[in-house]
This record gives sequence, structure tokens and C-alpha cells, in this order.
Amino acid sequence: MHGLINQSIQGFVCDTYGHTMWDGIMRQVDPGFAEFEAMLIYEDDITAAVIHAISKALDKPPEEVLEDVGTYLISHPKVGAVRRLLRFGGVTFEEFLHSLDDLPARAKLAVPDLILPRLELRDHSPQLFSLTVQPLPNVQVLFGHVVLGALRAMADDYGALVFLEHRGESEAGEMIDITLLEAAFAEGNSFELGMRPTS
Repeated sequence: MHGLINQSIQGFVCDTYGHTMWDGIMRQVDPGFAEFEAMLIYEDDITAAVIHAISKALDKPPEEVLEDVGTYLISHPKVGAVRRLLRFGGVTFEEFLHSLDDLPARAKLAVPDLILPRLELRDHSPQLFSLTVQPLPNVQVLFGHVVLGALRAMADDYGALVFLEHRGESEAGEMIDITLLEAAFAEGNSFELGMRPTS
């Protein structure tokens, strides 16, 4: 697993629950180091063990932990780059949804060795969509729950009223149902796709 992904999990724990909890989790997992490095590649088993340890420490199912990580990646000010990458997908939440198919390729432009699950959006009506999060080979982490948390936070960021449901796993991947109840339910957070002109 890429170090950036592991470091994001580390950041979630440290920024939300404190460094003491993170230190305890790493002592329990005992991978031989205390912190993840952003540009290294780690065994997938280490990531799975860390998530399991966090789940146990918080008394939450791993799926809820991963969803919280997804929300953290969008909403916490320390990781604004992720939100910015996603907001470049479109001016509206619907445009953003249609940009998700290209997200793994856009991420690779920034970090060439970062491999993310392929995303496939399907339109069922102007308000109903489904998103398939395809699994990565030999990876135990259910990225669909991270995506679910990120989608919730992005809907808030756009000011859209959205109902999301994780429908579970299949051979094709994890399926998320998306119902866009109201595109402009509230005022979204400010964001500019272009650069401001200089005077």
C-alpha cells in the first residue's frame, strides 16, 4: 500500500484522537517503525492490521473507521489538497460525480506510483446514480467505505442534499447508491476553479 494512503490514516488518527492513541496503535501492530513515510510502499497486511487496531481502539466496525477517514480527507484543513483535487472535477456536485471515472488517472499525474481503485459511475435518472469501486488485487481494505465518507463530505462542500448507501461487495466491486435530492440545498463552500487575475 502506498505510503500516502497509510499516512492519511495516520493523520486521521493523530488529528482526530491524538498522537497518544496513534502510538498505542503502532505498538499493538508492531511493524518495526512508529510512523509511515509518504513515498514508501508498505505491505498491504500492515495497512489492514492498522485499520483493525483502530477499529478495536475506537470500538467501531472497520467500515465506519474507513468512512471517517474518507470524511477526514475532505473536511480537515490539514489535507486540503485532496478536496482541491476533487473540486477541480466540476462546478456542481453532479459534474463532480461525472468526473470520478477520471480520478485515478488524475491522481497518478500528481503521484505516478499511487494506485487507486477504478471508479465507474452510472446514471439511472437525473437524480439517481450508482458508483462501482473496483477492488485492487490482493488488497483487503474496502476502499468503497473511504469513498462513501468522501462523497458525504463533498456533498456538504457543494451544498447538495444527497442520500448515500453502501450496498456491499460483488465480483464487480463495492457498489454505492447515490440519490441527489437537491443540488443546491445549502450554500456550498467557496472554491475557484481558475486563478484570480492579478492587477
